[in-house]
Amino acid sequence: MKRPIKNLEDVVLLVDDFYAKVQKDEHLADIFNAIIQNRWSEHLQKMYQFWQTILLGEHTYKGTPFIPHAHLPVEKFHFDRWLKLFNETVIQYFEGEVADEAIWRASKMANMFQMKIEYYKKSTTTPIQ
Repeated sequence: MKRPIKNLEDVVLLVDDFYAKVQKDEHLADIFNAIIQNRWSEHLQKMYQFWQTILLGEHTYKGTPFIPHAHLPVEKFHFDRWLKLFNETVIQYFEGEVADEAIWRASKMANMFQMKIEYYKKSTTTPIQ
């Protein structure tokens, strides 16, 4: 049964299931596993905090989300795939305003990251840290 995203437990469910899919995905697993390696627990903690901040307004995330992604070997296809898995995960478990917000925010973030990564691939400048 679907439910609204209301608390950290819901965020943890979303993040854990989504990244379990990413870790097995034929197009994303190699990229994520090569970068994250054996630090999945640490990465998931950051993602809980990130989405808790974004979706619940509980400011637990500290950091700059783009910088770790600035030099990833990814193209539009990878962002589309990431977004497809994320949206499927949200829709699988959740409904309501915050679920819609999660889908919208993920879409905006994927578009922004993709544009910035493409920019830095062609630029001699370095992302601001």
